[in-house]
Amino acid sequence: MPPSAAHQATGRSETGDPLLLTPGPLTTSKSVKQAMVHDWGSRDAAFVALNREVMERLPEIVHGEGRYVTVPMQGSGTFAVEAMLTTFTPKDGLVLVLVNGAYGQRAKRILDIAGRRAIVHETPEDTPPDLAAVDRILAEAPEISHVFAVHCETTSGILNPIDDVAAIVARRGRRLLVDAMSAFGALPLDSRKSPFDAVAASANKCLEGVPGLGFVVCRREALAQTEGRATTLTLDLFDQNRNFEKTGQFRFTPPIHVIVAFHQALEEFWAEGGVAGRGGRYAGNARVLIEGMRALGFETLLSDALQAPIIATFHMPRHPRFVFQRFYDSLKARGYVIYPGKLTVADSFRIGCIGRLGADHMRGALEAVRETLAEMDVDLSRAAAASGAASDHGRGRPAGSR
Repeated sequence: MPPSAAHQATGRSETGDPLLLTPGPLTTSKSVKQAMVHDWGSRDAAFVALNREVMERLPEIVHGEGRYVTVPMQGSGTFAVEAMLTTFTPKDGLVLVLVNGAYGQRAKRILDIAGRRAIVHETPEDTPPDLAAVDRILAEAPEISHVFAVHCETTSGILNPIDDVAAIVARRGRRLLVDAMSAFGALPLDSRKSPFDAVAASANKCLEGVPGLGFVVCRREALAQTEGRATTLTLDLFDQNRNFEKTGQFRFTPPIHVIVAFHQALEEFWAEGGVAGRGGRYAGNARVLIEGMRALGFETLLSDALQAPIIATFHMPRHPRFVFQRFYDSLKARGYVIYPGKLTVADSFRIGCIGRLGADHMRGALEAVRETLAEMDVDLSRAAAASGAASDHGRGRPAGSR
């Protein structure tokens, strides 16, 4: 269910904490937090059944019932990505890594450390992969066994054309591995139309759980071919899944409280309408935020056609009195925590649209930005008026629409 109206106009969550306008960890519901107050036995039948329910329903999000299995992995989302890459890629294979941000670069580093050969197709952080170039690379390098792509690159908030990439990979007879960390549960990904061997995600992004559990939704036939490939014991998805099939339990101590909270978060996800409901709310958040920030004179890094409704990147104002740390601290004091930028193409900052937030929360954040700018004696409206015509030209569809 969406956030309660009683808490949408203030810069605080239901429990009085600042709102996290970040890409995760993010603001969670009070009921998700409350799910963690009890202790459970990791081998107890009640916990085993609850965990099984969580794992069995996740493939439904990508329409993979029966054909896909969820393999959980203790740790952050990067644990799941590393487990996916080092379990699925063969030791004599070659991986094409599509990079337009920090998470593509991180995947390349994981493969390097694991001793897996990889080549990179890199575009700037504000530019999706060149599909013709991807097709050409696959045609010219038959030794490529897998392609790695990021669905939504959180570095900038760009929505990468994952369906088009999947079509090229399938046509060339290769295997696709997807980092859907900031997309899973909010942006559509249909395994029936866009085939992939595995997709990595985590509890604490668009599914609105808490940090500590990653997971990989794996095509059963592909996972069955991975025995002996893993480079580490703890991140071996094949072995983890085999143990689940035999015992229904983790090989090593699970993050019990995180999983119980995730179970509650998934109940709320389905009650909201699944991907359509969750993604729709986030798209509304993004529209309110982006339109409001532009009206205040801020410039977005991305055009609306490339913007995912997950996190928006804004150019740092060049006003002589604008100091980002003061801006950040003032917003936090008003109950809104934003994100510094991590781009190489532009000096920037980011504001997230996901978590237990609604459109009124975003309006409250915009009011806090207005107050902060006034406090700093920074007027960006003149710049906004000067760039208004240019930014309206070719703007295309609303931010976050699909």
